[in-house]
This record gives sequence, C-alpha cells and structure tokens, in this order.
Amino acid sequence: MITYDKISDIFCTVDEFCKNFEKATKNFIIGNSAGRPPKMSNSEVIAILLLFQMSGFKCFKHYYIFYVQRHMQAEFPVTVSYNRFVELSQSVILPLTIFLKTCCLGTCTGISFADSTPIRVCKNKRIKANKVFKGTATVGKSTMGWFYGFKLHIVINDKGEIINFMISQANTDDRTPLKTEGFLKKIFGKLFGDKGYISEKLVEILFNDGIHLITGIRNKMKNSLMTMHDKIMLRKRSVIETVNDELKNMCQIEHSRHRSFINFIVNILASLAAYSFFPKKPSIKYQTVKSNQLYAF
Repeated sequence: MITYDKISDIFCTVDEFCKNFEKATKNFIIGNSAGRPPKMSNSEVIAILLLFQMSGFKCFKHYYIFYVQRHMQAEFPVTVSYNRFVELSQSVILPLTIFLKTCCLGTCTGISFADSTPIRVCKNKRIKANKVFKGTATVGKSTMGWFYGFKLHIVINDKGEIINFMISQANTDDRTPLKTEGFLKKIFGKLFGDKGYISEKLVEILFNDGIHLITGIRNKMKNSLMTMHDKIMLRKRSVIETVNDELKNMCQIEHSRHRSFINFIVNILASLAAYSFFPKKPSIKYQTVKSNQLYAF
C-alpha cells in the first residue's frame, strides 16, 4: 500500500493548490458561498481520488468504505457517506482539471512521443444495453479490434512524463488531435508516432510550427532516409505503450462500472494526475550515435 510519507506528499501538494485556487476564484464562482460548506474540503476529496488510483483497489466503493473510513481515520478524520462523496467528487472537476494542467504535466525536452489508446466503457456484447454513454460514446477500431467508448490521446517526453492529453470519441482519426490548435502548443523538436500518424500534409503543417514528425512506413511505401539516432528513437516508441499500460492497469483509467459521464471524466482526470506522482516512470536511456549518418528505413 501507499506509505504515509507519500500520502502526506500528495495531500500537501493538493491542499496548497486548492487554497490558491479558492483564493483566486472566490469572487468569480457563482454560488461559492451559498449554504453550509461541505464537511470534506476539496483537497481531501481530490487526495482520496488520487490515492485510489494508486492503491491497487478495483472498486472505489470498497476502497472508500472499507479502507478510507476504517484505516485512514488519522489522515481523514471527518468523512461523509459514499453517496455524498460521489456528489463531492463531481463538484471538484474544475479544480481537479486545473490542478492536472498546471501541476502534473511535464515539459517538452525536444524528443516527444504521441499515441492513442482505446478507453472501453463496456464489453461489445453490451453496447446496445449501455445507457450511461448513449449519444456520447461511439464504436471505433484499434489494433486489438472493435471497441465501444472513447480514445485517449497523449504526448509524453523521453522521461515518461505526460506533456498533454485529449479525450475524443472512438471513431476519431489519430491524426486529428495533432491538427488541433493548442494540443501541441508546448511541443518542439522531434515527435515520434506509429504508422497511424502517416500524413504528408500533417508533416508539412507541423514542420511550419517547429515540429519534426517522424513515423514508420507501411509495407508498400518507398524507403526514406533518416539518421541512426532517429531510427533508434523510433524503435524506442514502445515507451509510450508502457505509459498507456500503467494508466490502465495501475491507475484504473479504464473500467466498465461508470454510472454517469461526469464520473467517467473525473476518473480519467484523477488517473492522469495520479500517474504524475509515480516515483519511477518509463524512460529512455540514450546511447551515443553519430547524428550525421543516414540510413535507409
């Protein structure tokens, strides 16, 4: 389980942000002072959400009732019922989003990797019976087959830190977010992607913005020349697959127990924020390569 020092570190970071956020927005948020304040503060709610994503528990209800309320009374002395906590978790979506964007994302180092991963909301045989995501989720196809849900697009640096993210419907083309203004605003240098990002027009657009998009080639495409360094880094693109794997298997970013679309969004935001607190992230170890050598790919 998570150590006491880690719990204190997460809570102090979140609490400091929430105090600054409330001070900066108290005159702008409508209804901020109406009624009695909740028993649990925003920092406590966000901290519990992040700790759940890192705890290894599969069900949040069991985690909150049988672990937080029983074994974490020293850290959270005043707790509310599970149903009330679900309501509070929906109310912190704004500060949680800003906390993720301002405190949890990494910075570009000149070498970045882009990829998308499916976020399934139910099994395929239950698509017609799913009512929670009716009208929002769509059917898409990945390398693992057809799925129903959404896509999570992320860009990471060579240290394994998430630089930016975007959620789209399942039938969205992987290249669409790269064309969106603001998604690659903080990216510069070289951006490595899989074959799903192949587009001559996209390469030209990104090159004008100071980004060199490097992808593999399909079977019937002509060979292209690239430096040995770029060829090695393209093979190291599997690091972003490892990040996606940790988000799904360690941060619980994907499951089929959502009862509302807002809870689905809160779960994704909390998972991405929790990942930033991992002490070890997938990273790349560099090797010295002569950058002026060209090799056919």
